[in-house]
Amino acid sequence: MSRFEPTRRHILKSTAAVAGSLSAWSAQAQEPTASDIRIGQSVHLSGPLAPTLVPPLKGQQLAVDEINRKGGIGGRPLRIIMLDDAYDAKRAVENTRKLIEDEKVVALFGYANTAAIGGSLPIALEKKVPLIGPYAGSPSLREKFHPYFFTSFASYRDEVVQMIRVLVSSRKTQLAVIYQNHPFGQLMLPVVESVAKELGATIVGKASLETNGSDAQAAAASLAPSKPEAVMLMAFGPATVPVVRAIRANMAVPIYALSIANAKSLVEALGDDGRGIAFTQTIPYPWRPVSPIIRDFTAVMAKANIPLDYDHFIGYLNVRVLIEGLKRAAIGGRAVTSASLTTGMESIGKIDLGGYPLNFSPRNHHGSAFVDITVLGPRGRYMR
Repeated sequence: MSRFEPTRRHILKSTAAVAGSLSAWSAQAQEPTASDIRIGQSVHLSGPLAPTLVPPLKGQQLAVDEINRKGGIGGRPLRIIMLDDAYDAKRAVENTRKLIEDEKVVALFGYANTAAIGGSLPIALEKKVPLIGPYAGSPSLREKFHPYFFTSFASYRDEVVQMIRVLVSSRKTQLAVIYQNHPFGQLMLPVVESVAKELGATIVGKASLETNGSDAQAAAASLAPSKPEAVMLMAFGPATVPVVRAIRANMAVPIYALSIANAKSLVEALGDDGRGIAFTQTIPYPWRPVSPIIRDFTAVMAKANIPLDYDHFIGYLNVRVLIEGLKRAAIGGRAVTSASLTTGMESIGKIDLGGYPLNFSPRNHHGSAFVDITVLGPRGRYMR
């Protein structure tokens, strides 16, 4: 067994350590006072997927600390009040009501579960509280305009379009897909099939994958007879490691995966087996400080003594988008309320956030379509 192979014991031990770490720093980060601008977040702080969420949440807090050191928003500190939903949609909906009714938050932010977002959007509409910057890129959430829903990143469909466009341009049109046997994967399969047809590619094989990756070998083996020219992976979390290895063992073809699958902990677990995987990315490449936003991120990461990575950057960038809306909500000394923040987000307009283009308006609440593709190189480094 490779030293990068995560055993069940290792995963349980890691999850317990992560839960303790999340509890410690998130509790410290969310000590609200009467003067705070309160933002509510329901995310999975426990459970098997919790480890992948640690860096984005830390990145969020780095951005919050940065703005508070500069005096906050109109002199008021920003606080994110975080509740654990263990990736359970029902619990997330309960948390949403608690955040709005008991914690008196002016906005919901950074939800990471498509079903949780879908269940919380009717409450956002009822209470007229904006839900901003989800980490779930489900296209189904964006099909119908919602007056209080704002996204900071491109959708999973945008990522699939870029992925298949690159494959077709390199004359790889016979494609296979492995999708998670989970709401995420089940949602993404028809998206992949639709985009492939639209762009002139053919899905020659498809296989489901259990969330824990227990059937990874069977899934990959079932695709080999169809002789695909590339395999697209619509999965994330611990299953990523065994399925990538199973694909490598059964087929010598390129592997393409969504940004949600490139958590640093999983890349480290893959080791050399991850080399050559192409990942879509919905945020800029953070290792080249050529723009103001990346220079800012580089500075806060250096101060925190944390190596640069995509995981922290997505959390940091998400809060920076939120701050743009908050600044506009507080123009002229106005109180930051749910209503003024909704208007503030809509008034951002077309701007370049120091290297990250955004475009919000009263009729466009999905601010970015940015998608890049990187390839995993030696020692887990990303190459463009």
